[in-house]
Amino acid sequence: MSHDPIFFEMELHKAGLDPATAADELGLSPRQIKRYISGECHPSKLVRGKISELVARRVSPNQTQKSFKFIDLFAGIGGMRLGFEAIGGKCIFTSERDRFSQKTYLHNFPDGEDHKFAGDIRPYGQDPSKIPEFDVLLAGFPCQPFSLAGVSKKNSLGRAHGFACEDQGNLFFDIARIIDHHRPAAFLLENVKNLQSHDEGNTFDVIRRTLTEELGYKIDFRIINSAPFVPQKRQRIFIVGFREDVGFSFEQIEKKFPPKEEWPTLGAILQGHNEIDSKYTLTPKLWAYLQAYREKHEKAGNGFGFTTNGPGDVARTLSARYHKDGSEILISQKGTRPRRLTPRECARLMGFERNDREWIIPVSDTQAYRQFGNAVVVPVVEAIARHMEPALGRALAKEQVVASRTMFEPEASVA
Repeated sequence: MSHDPIFFEMELHKAGLDPATAADELGLSPRQIKRYISGECHPSKLVRGKISELVARRVSPNQTQKSFKFIDLFAGIGGMRLGFEAIGGKCIFTSERDRFSQKTYLHNFPDGEDHKFAGDIRPYGQDPSKIPEFDVLLAGFPCQPFSLAGVSKKNSLGRAHGFACEDQGNLFFDIARIIDHHRPAAFLLENVKNLQSHDEGNTFDVIRRTLTEELGYKIDFRIINSAPFVPQKRQRIFIVGFREDVGFSFEQIEKKFPPKEEWPTLGAILQGHNEIDSKYTLTPKLWAYLQAYREKHEKAGNGFGFTTNGPGDVARTLSARYHKDGSEILISQKGTRPRRLTPRECARLMGFERNDREWIIPVSDTQAYRQFGNAVVVPVVEAIARHMEPALGRALAKEQVVASRTMFEPEASVA
């Protein structure tokens, strides 16, 4: 146990002890306990050991998973939410403006009255008091203004990208205003890998300085590939912030990933041949077009074109445009043209459907492909949540101590 007085208070709080009860349990006077709390003196090794024993007896092994409240912004279909529910969090507010994504989200998360579902985040960014109090903020804010494909398309159309994109790029600042108003214990932000290099690093520098210098949070970030968890090479940047320095770092997170020999291949998510509707097989016209397109770009020395895969392969990144031709992930078929993944296979590829969790897909194939292409890989977020869990437990324990500090303050002297 640290000699810092606040950590002594935290241990008492975790054990459910007020100063008087702690004195009885430890065989000390209330005055001595209050001296420890005030920092006037430090508890001995024997006292620290007894406190640790009390905490171990009174606190369940899942204490760090005690329900905390989080909000889910730019929620899509709920991938970030699934990751943090896995460590005991409770979602109390969701924002997602796409009506098709709303439909999928609400089918899979039938929340009660204590959960608020909002559409556009901007009114809440302008008045964050509309959002109930929470402990953790999750946000996979729009990536199109920063992605390689999004920037290329906007450039070709003569449109602004990054923060200059009024419709999507500036939505980060709505997140910043919400953080500034509520001062949550922690947050997790997610975006495309290219965010770090966009506009020669200036975009990411604005984000970093906003979170650290203006809002005062301690942050760390890491680009993580999904390949250890699902058969897909999908790289995303994750930014974790804590209001207080509780020792969080992304260092060593990879040691908690599955060993490379256990990384999955597409065979783990593909449906049986008899289950596949013929509509997912490419038409002769589309297949001829994709072949001609690749041949054209190969002659020009470009790497554009389709990719065919078998059960032993790992796929490229599933994109929101997958519904158009499926070219980035085509599945080879004997004796006929390749096919797209089915929406159900996409749910598995993104980790929404695994083990005993069945994902409801209440929308058309086109909308389902868009939703999964825009989503986070669920087991990646869950791994990050579990990596954050010890630091989050420390942060929330500190908050509880501060909130109940009057209970531990020495009594005022009586004249």
